Amino acid sequence: MSQSAPLIVVVEDEEHLAQGLLFNLQAEGYRTHHEADGDAALDYLLHPEEPIAAVLLDCMLPGADGFQIVRSLREAQRFTPVLMLTARSRPEDVLEGIEAGADDYLPKPFDLNILLVRIKSLLRRTAWQHHSAVPHAADEAKPTGPASEYHFNHRTILFDELELVAPNRTTQLTVMEADLLRYFTEREGQIVSRKEILEQVWRVHEDTDTRAIDNFIVRLRRYIEDDPAHPQHLLTVRGIGYRFIANP
Repeated sequence: MSQSAPLIVVVEDEEHLAQGLLFNLQAEGYRTHHEADGDAALDYLLHPEEPIAAVLLDCMLPGADGFQIVRSLREAQRFTPVLMLTARSRPEDVLEGIEAGADDYLPKPFDLNILLVRIKSLLRRTAWQHHSAVPHAADEAKPTGPASEYHFNHRTILFDELELVAPNRTTQLTVMEADLLRYFTEREGQIVSRKEILEQVWRVHEDTDTRAIDNFIVRLRRYIEDDPAHPQHLLTVRGIGYRFIANP
């Protein structure tokens, strides 16, 4: 296999599942690395010997669990795409993974073809980020689509680059954070319910505790508000959801 092939790290302690994932990923042309223990996986991911294209990360692991791992990676400014594997019976795992900084999730048991499509989607997003960082003469000929930037309050959201640029800092966003910010900005001034966020943005269709959304909003306010304790842009609509106001 070519050494230039993308490296996918599989962090999964169920041996039969891990071996199946490794076999099928290799059959698709990816190089793979496997870790079954959370502590060992975190050490490897924080000190990789070569660039990692994406991580398949199980929630429940011996040692550090998947949530601790992805949270530690983001705190260390490691933004390798992470696809979390969650138990179907625990939709709260999805929200905790999103809060921690995961880029996508897939409930178990999952269809192999769906897994491969999700991986390709994450890798394509990464490729777009690198591409968009380089100016191209033919850019004006590209077909139009969703806006790649949004400007408000001396801040700029760069959706393709997954960045929020403020006067004194640039914040790296996860795919989930960028998707939610895009959803809000495209509906500027409208009320967006918690149920809508779950179903339309995060694709969680089961009844679950929505308090995780509130915690997620707290983090977004730290990015976009001058005074997060007294928000002017991302407002709570009590009992319903939130409203984004670009120019209060």
